Amino acid sequence: MNYPIVGLFVLVLGAVLLVVALWLASGGALQKKYDLYLAVENESVAGLNLNAPVKYSGVDVGKVQEISLDPGNPKRVNLLFAIERGTPIKEDTEAVLKTQGLTGIAYVELSGGAADAPILRATAGSRYPVIRTKPSLSARLENVLTSVLAKLDSTSANINAILSDQNRAAFSSALADIATVAHTIAARKDTIDAGISDAGRTLEHSSRATAQIGPVIERIGRSADAIEKMGKEVARTSASTGKTVNSIGAGVKHFTAETLPELERMLGELSALTTSLRRLSEQTERDPSAFLLGRKPVAEGPGERKAGPSKP
Repeated sequence: MNYPIVGLFVLVLGAVLLVVALWLASGGALQKKYDLYLAVENESVAGLNLNAPVKYSGVDVGKVQEISLDPGNPKRVNLLFAIERGTPIKEDTEAVLKTQGLTGIAYVELSGGAADAPILRATAGSRYPVIRTKPSLSARLENVLTSVLAKLDSTSANINAILSDQNRAAFSSALADIATVAHTIAARKDTIDAGISDAGRTLEHSSRATAQIGPVIERIGRSADAIEKMGKEVARTSASTGKTVNSIGAGVKHFTAETLPELERMLGELSALTTSLRRLSEQTERDPSAFLLGRKPVAEGPGERKAGPSKP
């Protein structure tokens, strides 16, 4: 029997069995494949550990593979997720930190992912696809409590300012003045009642006067209407007078342009006729026979002779 060969066979068989056992322990042919995604948190990730579960709508789909601070901004934390390949991580998928029960064990919950949203891919310059994050419930409560506490502090400071010694003294003085005024009013109650009664009677008289003023105002209105009508009549009369004056003016213009020249010529002729008649009358008075026999030739004066033919 060849013992070295047998020993070698046993060693080889043991090595093969060990490899098979390790392969089966790691999942073998059924081993799952994962894709890496990055998420950036702007809050504390206290309670979140490596290999913490990553759930999608409550279903385990991966684990937290790496937790590190952002080198560019220490307030941010980079979370690297190993998520089963084939999980529908969309561009609108969001990651939020949650705690499980009362134990306080943190895990990552994925939500969102509309049916028509595109698959999330790595952008240029980024090594992994980046999943969006939103504040956790504890972060939101912390922000609300911080805001409420800040408002309470401001309100407390304002109340302390209002209740300062100076304001308390002024408030006490104001109360004392109010009490003095109240006592004064109580002491003069009868006078005030009488004044109120007088005011009531005055208002009553005023209402009566107002009722009597109504008819007077109505009569004034009627008088105003009558005056307005009279004004309209005067306006119409003025218009008629203007038309008459215009027509008279036109007649005067016509008389001046046509009748006056004829009248002047007639007067001139009458003047010439009067002159002729006056001369005739004077001549008749001087020589009545001349009216019947005609005028005699006038005798030649001294040195005058009748011109005749010259003798040779």
